[in-house]
Amino acid sequence: MLNLTGQQFIGAERTGSGEASLLSLRAVDGKPTGWRFYAATPSEADAAACAAQAAFADYGQTSPQARALFLAAIADELDALGDDFFDIAHQETALPLARLKGERARTSGQMRLFADMLQRGDAFIPRIDTALADRTPLPRPDLRQYRVALGPVAVFGASNFPLAFSTAGGDTAAALAAGCPVVFKAHEGHMATAELTAGAIVQAAARTGMPPGVFNLIFGGHIGARLVQHPAIQAVGFTGSLRGGSALIKLAQQRTQPIPVFAEMSAVNPLVILPHALAARGAQIVQDLVASFTLGCGQFCTKPGLIVAIRSPTTSDFLSRLCEAVSQSAPQTMLNPAALAGYQQGVARREAHTGLTPLAQGRCAPEQASARLWRAAPEAWLAKDELLHEELFGPSALVLEADDEQHLLALLAALQGQLTATLHADEADTPLARRLLPLLGDRAGRLLFNGYPTGVEVCDAIVHGGPWPATSDVRTSSVGTLAIDRFLRPVCLQNAPAALLPPALQDSNPLNLLRRVNGTLTRSPVQP
Repeated sequence: MLNLTGQQFIGAERTGSGEASLLSLRAVDGKPTGWRFYAATPSEADAAACAAQAAFADYGQTSPQARALFLAAIADELDALGDDFFDIAHQETALPLARLKGERARTSGQMRLFADMLQRGDAFIPRIDTALADRTPLPRPDLRQYRVALGPVAVFGASNFPLAFSTAGGDTAAALAAGCPVVFKAHEGHMATAELTAGAIVQAAARTGMPPGVFNLIFGGHIGARLVQHPAIQAVGFTGSLRGGSALIKLAQQRTQPIPVFAEMSAVNPLVILPHALAARGAQIVQDLVASFTLGCGQFCTKPGLIVAIRSPTTSDFLSRLCEAVSQSAPQTMLNPAALAGYQQGVARREAHTGLTPLAQGRCAPEQASARLWRAAPEAWLAKDELLHEELFGPSALVLEADDEQHLLALLAALQGQLTATLHADEADTPLARRLLPLLGDRAGRLLFNGYPTGVEVCDAIVHGGPWPATSDVRTSSVGTLAIDRFLRPVCLQNAPAALLPPALQDSNPLNLLRRVNGTLTRSPVQP
């Protein structure tokens, strides 16, 4: 039997003031699941931030190995969640069991990925330039740089990934790996799922001797602003809408001490099909492309929402096939009634827009979303019409046709920042592809070739980020081990006595870290 109290996780306590007024709803029909939750009060949000700040005094000083054990324990606790957990997650999101189990595996897997990174000793790469007392005209002091945790991090749960981008998701994993306690604000679309996941994290913290307050969770739709403005919070992780991310960025910059907001927000993820690839395998591209932009009801942040090709008879045939495939696509249930309402409103705006021509609509059913396809007018696209360039969360896409290669370059030059850009090209397309790559690389964090962007591998090399409005900081990634960099800052010690050096900078290298010593990467001790 599920043990849900609907209370906040603050330090070592569970608290809930007033009435449990927040309802967990079934995604399929918007009816209550039966679970109720307490909206955090301003004082509870403050208490959560203070608990994280108190925990930081100890947790920020833990060794990478100790944090690795903690993350591995979280992964074990997540993997132990049973069928009752998946039942409530399915009720709240309508996601099928196979998807939820796969997402749970990804969530525990990224915890273990960060744990492995911490264990292998290359997460921080300290830099040491030893003293050169005899250098002329001036001697060089002993300089040693290492990276320390920023401090408590506020993380906002995503609607579309109740596990991998939520309570124990990538932002939480990266912050904990860096040594930063977390205050997590649960998404109202899957509060019961969040509470059960939070329980797994708290249990792992207790098992591994981590301080109370290393992880905290609060509920409520309007308490996020209070959290971001609390002086204890030193960074924010967010996955969601451009509107929501922009609001958090503004709040963070208005603080007496501004803090960074690492927000993943909006992308249309262009997919460009070059002529020879289209001629060689257009029929297969049709099937795979529709499967990609309708996957998960189009609720993936890397959904290909813009299809670009050069106008030709082959392109016309491709579009006819594409429209037929869209018209045969089945309706799907979205994550929650609010997501469905947002999609329907976006569809209505596009239907009324003079720069868009409806091409196809999928099969319809009550309370479900049907796939949609429009043709965008190139002149409206080049004018950077806001509606054409913004993401529509749901199973839809725009088609954009170029007159020729130069026109194609112009259309792609009008792109905003993107998480991904995909290029379908055969060998004969190589000259044109070579011209497009620098342009696409300027606008996206991940470039794909002859594939589809839905699906993000969690690994060392992945980049899940991009220029604005895809993310708020083009230098980072919210997926993979690079994500840890967001929650670290450099500190340099000059001529520090050996007795005061932290383990990461000691000559003997007791943590066996990979370090850059006098320009050379090594794990060896510093020689006198």
